Amino acid sequence: MTRQEILDQLTQIFQDILDVDDLVVTDALKADDVEEWDSLSHIQLIVAIEKHWHIKFNAREIMTWQNVGQMVDTIVQLLAEGN
Repeated sequence: MTRQEILDQLTQIFQDILDVDDLVVTDALKADDVEEWDSLSHIQLIVAIEKHWHIKFNAREIMTWQNVGQMVDTIVQLLAEGN
């Protein structure tokens, strides 16, 4: 799966959870960039992403993310490991 395919799928997840139909997810996107992305929706996003790819993030990974690109890096790594 390419990085762009992951971003495309994340766009759909983010649009569904945040209820922002025109949101386009990029590597540089941060929670501060989206008014609807608060602490509760962040948890909902994490759960939806984990379910979508059948992966599990640990708290340390989540706490280090500064933008979606770092989240994608973790997804790529977990998919490669088969987690």
